[in-house]
Amino acid sequence: MSSSLNFHLEQYQGPLDLLLDLIRKQQIDIKDIPIATITSQYLEYIDKAREMDIDLGAEFVYMAATLIHIKSRMLLPRDPALETLTDSSDDPRQELVDRLLEHERFKNAAEMLQQKRMIEENVWSNPQIKSFVSEDDDPGLAITLFDLVKAFGELLERAKNRPVYEVESSDVTVSDMIHYLKQRFLEGGPDQPVFILRIFEQQRTRRAMIALFLAVLEMVRMQAVVLTQKDLFGEIALQRHGSFDSVFASDQPIAAIEKDYI
Repeated sequence: MSSSLNFHLEQYQGPLDLLLDLIRKQQIDIKDIPIATITSQYLEYIDKAREMDIDLGAEFVYMAATLIHIKSRMLLPRDPALETLTDSSDDPRQELVDRLLEHERFKNAAEMLQQKRMIEENVWSNPQIKSFVSEDDDPGLAITLFDLVKAFGELLERAKNRPVYEVESSDVTVSDMIHYLKQRFLEGGPDQPVFILRIFEQQRTRRAMIALFLAVLEMVRMQAVVLTQKDLFGEIALQRHGSFDSVFASDQPIAAIEKDYI
């Protein structure tokens, strides 16, 4: 006997989730939605859900009607007499685009918080650590490489909008950036933190920013520095590790890193 055909239909929390998923999968510009295509795919999903007796709720039906209404408005020719009375750049999709962008921001924030919670739940701490820490010590908030990667990604996005200046200079290497950070620590003193995001913003090129980011990762791996954050949503800083001096007692670790990135 032939086995039955299994068909899986993805579940969404709301119609905006469904629309965002359709847009993301096809890599469509959310500000220039092909409304006819998206409406057709949206209605196809609703038809499949109805065939499988899945109750989507009234909000899905309302969104389908909204999409059809927007589609009809875009198909109808504009009345020339109204051109002088209304804004000619008025786009029937604009309200939907604004709702999608707002929903996407909240969705991304929720996903980020969920990932952060999962990371924190899988980090084990020693309850006896209090016996070795004095009351005057302030370890600050727990900061992870995930937070650093997220902050670095935001800086790269902001860097796209900065003016680009063509400056002839030699290539910046990871080892150069390690020497640069080491010098910043030596100039600041043993207890002075280095606010890494400020240094990122001072770099003129994306290549220099990436080299600096890799240098931070290497210094964390070598246990030369640790990531700290004093306040919630505060600046991410680098603090000297207890083995900072021993790590840089010789140039061998940096020389090995330089070979890895050739």
